[in-house]
Amino acid sequence: MASGRNPEIRKDRVNNRWVLFSPARAKRPSDFKSKSPANANPTQSKCPFCSGQEHECAPEILRFPTNSSSDWKIRVIENLYPALNRDIQDPTTDSQDYVLPGFGFHDVVIETPVHSVHLPDLSPGEIGDVILAYKKRIEQLSLVESIEYIQVFKNHGASAGASLSHSHSQIMALPIVPSTAAARLCNMKEYFDQTGECNLCEDQSKTLLIDESSHFFSIIPLAASYPFEIWIIPRDHCSHFHEINSDKAADLGRLLKLTLRKISLQLNDPPYNFMIHTSPLHADDSQFPYTHWFLQIVPQLTTVGGFEIGTGCYINPVFPEDAADVLRKVNVPV
Repeated sequence: MASGRNPEIRKDRVNNRWVLFSPARAKRPSDFKSKSPANANPTQSKCPFCSGQEHECAPEILRFPTNSSSDWKIRVIENLYPALNRDIQDPTTDSQDYVLPGFGFHDVVIETPVHSVHLPDLSPGEIGDVILAYKKRIEQLSLVESIEYIQVFKNHGASAGASLSHSHSQIMALPIVPSTAAARLCNMKEYFDQTGECNLCEDQSKTLLIDESSHFFSIIPLAASYPFEIWIIPRDHCSHFHEINSDKAADLGRLLKLTLRKISLQLNDPPYNFMIHTSPLHADDSQFPYTHWFLQIVPQLTTVGGFEIGTGCYINPVFPEDAADVLRKVNVPV
């Protein structure tokens, strides 16, 4: 059992939801391990994402390095089984429409040509290049007038939603602003209206801090919905992820590598998801003072049950301060 602390109910001010912290339901925080390690890169004889198998993939959009005659390190391709269709008529979104054509873009970012390598195995600079590939593709997609929101995400491990074990992430461009993103912006505006401050600029408690770099810091949020959930937040107030430059991408690459290696070592290589939460493409200037992008990492350590689905209130068995303390003490070289 964890400490003798009583349960607490905390409010996530960014997502406007309540989280119930119930340490009696957990072991000691330092004993928390994944029961199903991701084992993300088993040997696979015919993987379409491996170097030499490019003909098995959907069309390529871009690659790093850009010289097509050199060996690639990163490829962005169309998803062979897309959730959205880029070839149907580009819709004109009306706020009164409840049914829209499924227009949009669904791309795959192949992070390495080598099947046995996954993201935290790359150097900080190489992870920075993956981040710059996200940026480049978002800049391309932002030129499509009807695209309103772009979601970058990574699923690591089958139980986290990865259909192929080769290290990759995905980008989806939508003609709508998803309800979760819209609600997040409203919540951040409400906090700004009450305090005159951005709540992510304020969210730098030392007891929740894990690590920090020149341009970013990683924390367990005060009302984390999931055990060992981590946010990596830019120090400088910035609304859009794709405004990141090369220096900051490399710095984020270092901190992301460190964070993923800590998760793997401390939590027994759990399946995880990470998501980049940014602002809508067409956000107006009045929203910039309170919108702040961040990267969220969610290790898959517990399951969502009927209580969470029914109430929207999550149960977390690990207090954020305890999780941050555990991860701060994990010593791994970068």
